[in-house]
Amino acid sequence: MDYKKTQAPFTTMTRDLRDLDSVTGNVYESVVICSKRANQISMDIKLELNKKLEEFAYYTDNLEEIFENREQIEISKFYEKLPKPSLIALEEFYGGGIYFRKPEEEEK
Repeated sequence: MDYKKTQAPFTTMTRDLRDLDSVTGNVYESVVICSKRANQISMDIKLELNKKLEEFAYYTDNLEEIFENREQIEISKFYEKLPKPSLIALEEFYGGGIYFRKPEEEEK
């Protein structure tokens, strides 16, 4: 998924608990599903950011030399402005974009 084009809100919103448990039937189960998806999104974003910033890395032995690169600063600012991974996960959850299964029910 392209996290840059998500329609997730940038600020925290009040959520209705009845909407959260409508899919799974349990609020806590829904929260666990969303938190696991938020962790996945966070790792994806972090890997993507590190890959882009690696292009600007200088491997020198001198710590006093600090290079400021305007492109690197712009990339970092862009990723800081993205919605939080938890908000993206909740948006996916409400939109039906998260696949989850219950292994204990499959065994029966």
